[in-house]
Amino acid sequence: MVELLHETFSKLPVNWEIIIVDDSSPDGTAEVVEKLQKCYPEVNIKLVKRKGKLGLGTAYMKGFEHSEGDFIILMDCDLSHHPKYIADFIEKQETKDFDIVSGSRYIRNGGVSGWTWDRILVSRVANFLANFLLQPRASDLTGSFRLYKRDVFKSILGSNMVSKGYVFQMEIIARATKFGYSIADVPIVFVDRLYGDSKLGKNEIFGYIKGLLQLFWIL
Repeated sequence: MVELLHETFSKLPVNWEIIIVDDSSPDGTAEVVEKLQKCYPEVNIKLVKRKGKLGLGTAYMKGFEHSEGDFIILMDCDLSHHPKYIADFIEKQETKDFDIVSGSRYIRNGGVSGWTWDRILVSRVANFLANFLLQPRASDLTGSFRLYKRDVFKSILGSNMVSKGYVFQMEIIARATKFGYSIADVPIVFVDRLYGDSKLGKNEIFGYIKGLLQLFWIL
């Protein structure tokens, strides 16, 4: 991932950094990052360690606290989100000075690779329900590969966010829509993670439904 990011940003006239938040992951994430810091001394790689599983939303918040740039890009570091799309995000943002650019699996040229048909069905139904209830300005409300202006991201985080888990990524777009921020979509192909397991169990589905209804009620 670091090599791909280095290749991508070397072609762009921007300064950049990598921030990885590790919630005591059992797969040795922290150790891998520490090795990468030694292998790529020219890249500003920051490792933020936290004890226990504290939720995806709070991981984003903690990573933001350690960031310095004018723009924030959120992405998975297991290659589910390919860095090649970052140039498309930046190009799209610059066309109309968009506040947020969202990677979408559900528009033309977007898609998913490596999922079974039932996982794809669940994802599409979940995204349909979220769009129907929350009426966001992004087509992929359940995705997480996005670019934000720093001040916009900070403003949304300071607006009494209630979600801590995966619902966080829905809430942030729903609030951005409510506040009138401009959002653009860029097609991406999401690739099922190459390392480790990607699980979607009853607890995750229940948590999603509960979180979605909560957002519908308060927003």
